[in-house]
Amino acid sequence: MIRVGVHVSIAGSIALAVTRAAEAGCNTFQIFSRNPRGWGYRDLSIEDTVQFREALANSGISPVFDHMPYLPNLATPREEIYEKSCAALTAELLRCGTLGIPFLVTHLGHHLGDGIKGGKTRVIRAVNLALEAAPNNVILLLENTAGEKNGVGSTFEDIRAVIDGIEYPERTGVCFDTCHAYGAGYDLRTPEGLGETLDQLDEVIGHAHVRLIHLNDSKGDLGSGLDRHEHIGLGSIGEDAFAHMLQSDFFRKRPLICETPVDGRRDDRGNVRKVRELAGAAAD
Repeated sequence: MIRVGVHVSIAGSIALAVTRAAEAGCNTFQIFSRNPRGWGYRDLSIEDTVQFREALANSGISPVFDHMPYLPNLATPREEIYEKSCAALTAELLRCGTLGIPFLVTHLGHHLGDGIKGGKTRVIRAVNLALEAAPNNVILLLENTAGEKNGVGSTFEDIRAVIDGIEYPERTGVCFDTCHAYGAGYDLRTPEGLGETLDQLDEVIGHAHVRLIHLNDSKGDLGSGLDRHEHIGLGSIGEDAFAHMLQSDFFRKRPLICETPVDGRRDDRGNVRKVRELAGAAAD
């Protein structure tokens, strides 16, 4: 059975995220543990923590993933923002430990024109500082990005270089985002393109490092550098491509999280249903 879910809201209380995931048909899910659009946040109360842990245990849903908020930039040369970003990463790792969430997903950030080498160096330092300051068992997942200007992490080689500099390899993994890979120029539309991409991923990073897949279609074209997610099968990657992906053990044996729109065409439950439909067709 595949594990598929969506990113769910924590509005009202963090425990309500578990209810929302179950209602959407998820057997895995992802959250922001706090407001993702600001630097400030409220500490987790004992009540928050107990309710979330109990709801999660009673749901049978696992694994659960937390995602870093939007503002931190681990690659920035701006000292004040960099220090705040390192502190935010540490705090989020600690929050995951408190909540019993085993994985935290992070983008690597943007070097703001300072150069990819310096950007990678700052990411490595930030990750090492945060993992040292949060001595728990939470695994940090480095997410590939879409090839946008000044981005760090758009190529498998970038991610490999960062992994090689991290002093806690047992607490480090990778999140592979299909929309981002496609935007960065990795062709997933054909069996040949997918095979070549997965071979490159294995050769450069190693499939064993990939612990999560963000399964998203794309509103942008191949190599466009656009990070704009679309419903599964309704974007430029296309339904045939996702059906083929879901024939592969690389996808079927890893948790799949859809970060897709909610609109008049389809909601979260609809995307979860579509993934299961395509995976079921692939298994027939």
